[in-house]
Amino acid sequence: MDATTKKCAIIDSVLDFDEKAGRTSSKSCDDILKFVGEHGLAVEWILDTHAHADHLTGAQYLKRALGGAVQYGIGAHIVDVQTAFKPIYDLHELKTDGSQFDRLFVEGDQFQIGSLGVRVLHTPGHTPACISYVVNDEAVFVGDTFFAPDAGTARCDFPNGSATTLWHSLNKLLALPDATAVYLCHDYMPNGRQLVYRTSIGEERSKNIHIAGKSQEAYVKLREERDKTLAVPKLLLPSIQVNVDGGNLPKAKPGDKHAHLKLPLNVI
Repeated sequence: MDATTKKCAIIDSVLDFDEKAGRTSSKSCDDILKFVGEHGLAVEWILDTHAHADHLTGAQYLKRALGGAVQYGIGAHIVDVQTAFKPIYDLHELKTDGSQFDRLFVEGDQFQIGSLGVRVLHTPGHTPACISYVVNDEAVFVGDTFFAPDAGTARCDFPNGSATTLWHSLNKLLALPDATAVYLCHDYMPNGRQLVYRTSIGEERSKNIHIAGKSQEAYVKLREERDKTLAVPKLLLPSIQVNVDGGNLPKAKPGDKHAHLKLPLNVI
């Protein structure tokens, strides 16, 4: 949020989904919209750092609710993710050119949120399309690259993920000044500690349990071994097919009363 102009962006929004009932809910989005209204904010951008595998994006719901000239942006390599997942789900009508989004960002792109300058870093590894948003050279929104220092870094075992690639992306982020605030996408609260949503580049460099003091070889070995032990995110299958389509929910086919998500068998 730009305190001067009251213009803002919404980053990595969530459309709630009850996987047992197959039902969506807009509560999380509505809470954001309430905050926007109560503080007199004007939303200029809806941004995603990548196509999330653990929740549905709320981007389309928010765009409809906000109207106007709000733009939805994501990394340009979303086309690679679309191409990878289209055959997994047999999404015959899915366009793989990124046209579901208003803006496809590449490394070095710059844009404004009010008077705040934002530049884009391509930070792949978790997925090939991951990007980070550096705001006013004071803060960075890192998506699923870094977690809090005691939780480490993102998994790399999704299609076209790479621990080696993530190592280079993490070091690109670590080249930012130590005082840069790091806004996290998730926090798993190890050992029951309180939620952490912000750290700093200096903290990540000196304390992150996966990367601090480690060589590339040691990091890649740790990351790949850990990934072998991780369960599939419970919302991966519903999330990806919606998120690669720009957050558009499937529509009912002619003759059907209801829309349906797909559940590919024995693929993931």
